[in-house]
Amino acid sequence: MQFKEIIGQKNTKEHLAEMVQHNRLSHALLFLGKEGSGALQLAMAFAQYIVCEKANGKQDPGPSLFGESEPSMDRGPWTDSCGTCPACTKAQKLIHPDIHFSYPVITKKAGEKPISADFINEWREFISIQPYGNVFDWLQFIGAENKQGNISAQECTEIIKKLNLKSFESEYKILIMWLPEFLGKEGNKLLKLIEEPPANTLFILVAENEDQILPTIISRTQLVRIPALSNLEIEAALELRAGAKIETAQQIALLSEGNYREALQLLQHAESDWQTVVREWLNMIVKRNTDAQVKWIESISKEGREKQKQFLKYFIHLIEDAIRLSVINTPENSSAYNDFCLRFNKICSIHQQEAIIEELNQAIYYIERNANPKMLFHALSIKFYHIIANNSLILVN
Repeated sequence: MQFKEIIGQKNTKEHLAEMVQHNRLSHALLFLGKEGSGALQLAMAFAQYIVCEKANGKQDPGPSLFGESEPSMDRGPWTDSCGTCPACTKAQKLIHPDIHFSYPVITKKAGEKPISADFINEWREFISIQPYGNVFDWLQFIGAENKQGNISAQECTEIIKKLNLKSFESEYKILIMWLPEFLGKEGNKLLKLIEEPPANTLFILVAENEDQILPTIISRTQLVRIPALSNLEIEAALELRAGAKIETAQQIALLSEGNYREALQLLQHAESDWQTVVREWLNMIVKRNTDAQVKWIESISKEGREKQKQFLKYFIHLIEDAIRLSVINTPENSSAYNDFCLRFNKICSIHQQEAIIEELNQAIYYIERNANPKMLFHALSIKFYHIIANNSLILVN
């Protein structure tokens, strides 16, 4: 993977290239970025940049026999891997012998201790299909179902063995560990190796939650913060890479909050009329139509977790827009969406809307942790009724 293939992150790409060019490369880096920011992609592109035979000068032919220098375009400094040398070709296919991967896995066979190497073929396929996928996507891809993935003590032992061997082709041996949050206390087995690694050994840890990483590991790494993608970057990527229409891309970019993986999920369900679903739900709640609520909850409960999350995130975005409209009073343009937001403002004060947003965020948190959807949406319906109280119904079409 090359830097140019990654969405946005211009400043981070330049910073990483400068670290190599100015010989400021630490032996242990922690790429810290939220889901969908492209942190794993940056780590893989960085590893390819390091092993690239042209970028690091191994294929620099030097001056010709007649004294002329080679064209400047072939002499560097290179700000990206070439993508064509043998090392780049292998790195792009995730088969370079000096670039190793570690990631959360499950036990493949009963009685065996899980290690990443058992799933390397699945890993290569997963990265090619879902480069911005999250850990839930990965575990479902390998058939984990409800099993919890982890990076085991046996995996740590395997890492120590691999990195103590001499490199095969490149100057560096590189380990990319995706989600070190899944390391338990057994991660302490790696401390000595991280602190005093063999010569030309590079650790790249790719994490999403700093608070869940062993402090002893954090203290031994150089932090590289990966910012969330901007709305414009996501919008452009959806149009150019996913073929989304401009209006759809703009709306999804606002909802995705810098998470390209979330943007792709939203695009899959862009045809869903969430506004109608929200209106029907609120009308049932305010009218106290319990029979209709039971049917509605039965229907939404049959949807997958991802779709339930997207619906709740849409509801949050709608309320945020309603609050903005309550501040500016007059919308810039008249639309069914803005009309619905204005109607919603008439039955809920800003204080009530903030309370609903808090409940929706908690519901998303519980859905991610396999909450029973029927119980969750029943509880939400009751809470929303008490928040809205007995205000008159004005959300009719």
